[in-house]
Amino acid sequence: MIQLFKVSNHNIDTSKFSNLLHDNVVGEFEKTIADYVGAKYACSINSATNAIFLSMLNKNVTVNLPSMIPPVVANAILTSGNKINFIDDVDWVGDSYVLHRFDDYKIVDSAQKLEKNQFKKECNTEDLMFFSFYPTKPLGGSDGGMIVTDDYEKYRWFKSAVLNGMSYANNNWERKILFPGYKMYMNSIQAQICLNNFKTFEEKMSRLENIVNIYNGELGYNNSSQHLYRIKVLDNQLFINNMKSSEIICGIHYDALHLDTVYNNGNNFECPKSEKMRGMVVSLPMNEKLSDKDLQFVIDKVKENL
Repeated sequence: MIQLFKVSNHNIDTSKFSNLLHDNVVGEFEKTIADYVGAKYACSINSATNAIFLSMLNKNVTVNLPSMIPPVVANAILTSGNKINFIDDVDWVGDSYVLHRFDDYKIVDSAQKLEKNQFKKECNTEDLMFFSFYPTKPLGGSDGGMIVTDDYEKYRWFKSAVLNGMSYANNNWERKILFPGYKMYMNSIQAQICLNNFKTFEEKMSRLENIVNIYNGELGYNNSSQHLYRIKVLDNQLFINNMKSSEIICGIHYDALHLDTVYNNGNNFECPKSEKMRGMVVSLPMNEKLSDKDLQFVIDKVKENL
């Protein structure tokens, strides 16, 4: 079976951790990501969804959100005390995008992209950018996320907020309660798996770039994302079933949330491109372990089913 993504297997020796919450490996991973993307500070968190939640907490704003997006993004915006205005952006998928702009800074959602010096290229000092380490993401792990910034005050608030609202110290009894916070810290196991995967991250991305180039050349697209390779078909459900019969797993990224009564609150959002694309767009396998033979097999089956 040719899988959509590759999830790595890890054996973690937990006996080497002084505890499973905040061992040194967490700080090591934070520094690794901060250095890689060119940010001064990085705060790890147990999921990218919670990074959205904390960054938007009680802002009481309306967020212009692409309709074709994972529902967890909409959930985090709403549960953190905000509203959503769905927009007809179908091109953001697989890239970073500005989640919201405030008067003096912006929040960049880069859950589907991780590149060297990315924060320096896309952000200013006061901005926030966050990443996801869900198993299927570019740098996959056992879930988790990271918030990066050059703004020390924002960084210190996030570090306390994810740690139950406490100041950090090696010993629990030395920590001071600053405000009612959240249990959202990244644990040592999450950090260790991500660090393990980071050792081969550049190699993985190089292979995925090669796969994208081959797909583009064979299928006539000009895609650039190294997370998702999306094409348009007449009926994505039928296409997925036909490909599965050839033992090829494809996916749909994503449905149009503005049509869901859970999110539209009875409002009518004008998103014609999203409504059209929701039944046409399908994601092909983006698996760094794909052999050239397997890749050609996928391409041949795609052409058969177009």
